[in-house]
Amino acid sequence: MSEILETLTYYFSFPFVRYTLLVGVLIALCSSLLGVTLVLKRFSFIGDGLSHVAFGAIAIASVMNLTNEMLIVLPVTVVSAILLLMTGQNTKIKGDAAVALISVGALALGYLLMNLFSTSSNVSGDVCSTLFGSTSILTLTESDVWLCLVLSVLVISVFLLFYHKIFSVTFDETFASATGVRAQLYNLMIAVITAMIIVLAMNLVGSLLISALIICPALAAMRMFHSFRAVILSSAVISVVCAVAGILISILFSTPVGSTIVAADIAVFLVFWILGRVTGRSKA
Repeated sequence: MSEILETLTYYFSFPFVRYTLLVGVLIALCSSLLGVTLVLKRFSFIGDGLSHVAFGAIAIASVMNLTNEMLIVLPVTVVSAILLLMTGQNTKIKGDAAVALISVGALALGYLLMNLFSTSSNVSGDVCSTLFGSTSILTLTESDVWLCLVLSVLVISVFLLFYHKIFSVTFDETFASATGVRAQLYNLMIAVITAMIIVLAMNLVGSLLISALIICPALAAMRMFHSFRAVILSSAVISVVCAVAGILISILFSTPVGSTIVAADIAVFLVFWILGRVTGRSKA
C-alpha cells in the first residue's frame, strides 16, 4: 500500500498528471448530468453519433493544418447536435436513422480524408488514438485546462439554472409545451451543451467510448434510484468516482486512460444492477 501511495505521490508531482485528473473529473461530472436526460429522452446514441461527427471534424482540421482544432470541431459538432436533437416526428428521417446516417457518414469521411491528405507518417496510429483516446490527455497545457474549466462551468450552470425546465422537457415534452414551456428552446440548449461535452471528452476516452461515459453512470443510478434528482446526484457521484479510479489505475498499471475509465463505469453498472435485482429496486 505504501508503494502505491509513493508512486501516486511521485506522479502527482507533475503538473500534467494533475491537469489530467482535474479535466477527467470535470468531463465526468458534465457527462453524467446530461446522460440522465439523454437516456430518458431515448436518445442514448446521440453521444455515439456526435463523437463520430467530431472525428470527421478533427480529420478536416488535420488536413487544413489548423493548430487549434476547436475552431472547426466545436461549431461542426454543435450544428450536428442541433440537427439531430431537433429532429421532430414529422421529418422523413427519424431520430435514430438520422444518428446512424450522420455518424457513419462522418466516420467514413474523416477516415477517407486522413488517408488521402495525410500530414502524418502514422495515419493508423492517429486514427486509433482519436477513436479510443490518446496520450494528448497527458499533454494538456494550462490553457487547455482553463478552456475545459470554463466550458464545464458553463454546462453545469446552465443545467442548474434551468433544472426544472429540463426536467419537464425530459419527461413530457408535449405537456411542457402546453403549459407554456418553450420546449424547442430547451431541446436546443440540451443539444448545444451535449455537443460541448462530446468535444471535451474526445481527448479523455476517444470518440468510440464517449457513449459509455455518458450512459453507464445514468443507467447504473437508475438500477437503485427512481426519482430524477436522486438519479442525477448518484449518477454524478458514480461518474466522478469512476473517472478518478480509472485515471489512478491507468497511472499505476500503464493502461489506456479512456478504456480504463469506461471499464470502471461498466463494472459499477454491473454492481448496481446486481444490487438492484437483489433488493428488488430494479425493474429490469
